[in-house]
Parts: sequence; structure tokens; C-alpha cells
Amino acid sequence: MGSIETDRQVKQVLAALRHVVLGQEEAIRECLVALLARGHVLLEGVPGTAKTLLVRTLARVLDVEYARIQFTPDLMPGDITGISVLTSGQDFLFRPGPLFHDLVLADEINRAPAKTQAALLEAMQERTVTVDGTSHPLSKTFTVFATQNPIEFEGTYPLPEAELDRFMLKVNTGYPSAENEQGVLHRYLDGFEADIPETYGVQSVVDAAGIEHLRRAVEAVRVEPGITAYITAIVRATREAASLTLGASPRAGVALLKTGRALALLEGRDFMIPDDVKHLAPAVLRHRVNVAPELELEGVTPDVALKSVLEQVEVPTV
Repeated sequence: MGSIETDRQVKQVLAALRHVVLGQEEAIRECLVALLARGHVLLEGVPGTAKTLLVRTLARVLDVEYARIQFTPDLMPGDITGISVLTSGQDFLFRPGPLFHDLVLADEINRAPAKTQAALLEAMQERTVTVDGTSHPLSKTFTVFATQNPIEFEGTYPLPEAELDRFMLKVNTGYPSAENEQGVLHRYLDGFEADIPETYGVQSVVDAAGIEHLRRAVEAVRVEPGITAYITAIVRATREAASLTLGASPRAGVALLKTGRALALLEGRDFMIPDDVKHLAPAVLRHRVNVAPELELEGVTPDVALKSVLEQVEVPTV
């Protein structure tokens, strides 16, 4: 696939997503970046801020298999991975669960118990599911978009830091502007329904094979030594910042590198620049750091603390 064709397809995917999901430009770009960088996404936002719509539209535009799993306190690991069932011939047959799709929406992941969360996170990390001692590979396109509500704590099981680290990006969805919110209402007046994808007015742009082509194009994006040094400096600075009690792991640096290359491709470049790193640093790092408790009480968020850290790291000239 040539670079012109790659650029055209990326622009078509972005245009289709923007056509359906109004007022979530950052979330749209970051979700597509993670998909192209072979990473998983944690979406956080209050109910009704188009988290499910964004993932469902992405699945439609990409012409891949999509599954939504509603996480609940009684959801068991076998409910998502699949189970072995005894056939009439007295043989055990594996019946795949909803994880055996390309795009999986794990809705309200923090409502499921730790054992079920762990089963999902193992699948995310290994891209295989093991049931009764047998490993079953997941699709090459397999990507998890997990959602959580930031304001409800009752009946939730927060993800531990080690599990949060498995998500390449944490994407925040906020309230849209007044103009976009009114645009949503007009969309419904024109016949749009969020639960009926046929009303979205978009067609598939690429299939699973096309996604693999785009991912290979991401892996061909050039990265100068100055960029890798900049990424390393940012990650290490989070561990030394007085405002943070937990800094980012080496996996965060890898995520910054991979997502930076994907963002460069989205911007139509075959090389990374420092702005790619700076732009994605909050989404890559916000769920991997902990703000000091006394600052948290004063309302300091991870994004505020990270902004301060980024300002102190020298930006390379490459």
C-alpha cells in the first residue's frame, strides 16, 4: 500500500468518525492512534459522552467484528473467555466467548470482580485465551476499549496500578460544546439513532487486512535518537517529581514511542517530531502515575501534575 493510499484511508476513517461523534476530537484521534499502535484503550467519562458510540462507529468504519460486554459484579471469567462444553459424543468442545471478536467494548470494566478483570487483562497482554489448559489465539485486530465512570464508586472494583499499566492510553471524554450538543439534537431530528448503526450515514473504509497494512506503515515511521532520549527523559522525570508518589514504568516509554509513530502517520508524516510525544504524553501517562495525597486533596489532577513535569523536560531540536 503506497503512502498516498495510506494517507487517504486514514483521512477517510477520521472523517467518518467525526461525522458521527460530535465534539470529541481528541478522543477520536487518540482511539485511532491506539488501534494503529496495537494498543488497548481505557475510556473515562460521565454517562452519555459518546464512549460506546465512538467504539461502535469505529467498528463500522473498519468493517471488523464487534462485541460489547456489560461488566457486572456477577460476571465470571468464563462469560468473556468462553467455556468447554461436553458434547453428546462425550468430547469437550470449546465454545468461544465475546473476546473472540476484533473490537471489544468492555463497558464499565470496574464493575466486575478482580478475577474477571484479570481474565480480560491477560487476554489483552497475551492476545490468547487459555481455557482448561488449552490456549486459543485471538484475532490479529483484537483491541479492547474499556469504559469506566469517574463519578460512581459504589459497587465498583477499581483497577490496580499494574493492570492499568496494560492500557496503552487513557482517553477522557468530556461534555461537548453548546454548538456540538445542539448538533447532536439536530442529528436525531434527521433520523439518527445511536443504537441503530445503519442510521450513522457511514460506510466501511478498511477491513482487517487494511488495518494490518496501516499498522505496518506506523512501524515504518522514522524515529531519531533525540526523540527516544526525549521520551526516556519524560518517563524518568515522572519518577523524580515531588508531586507524584508513583511514576511511570518503562512500558509507558514504549507506549509513547508506539503512539507517537501512529500520530505521525495520522498527520501525514513518515517521521516523528517532539510534538507527537508532548501531545500524547497526558493520555499515555495519566493512568500510570499517582498524585501525592496532599496535592490530590487540593484538587491537583494527574494531568496538572504531568503538565508541570513536561514543562521541566527540555524539548529536543530534531
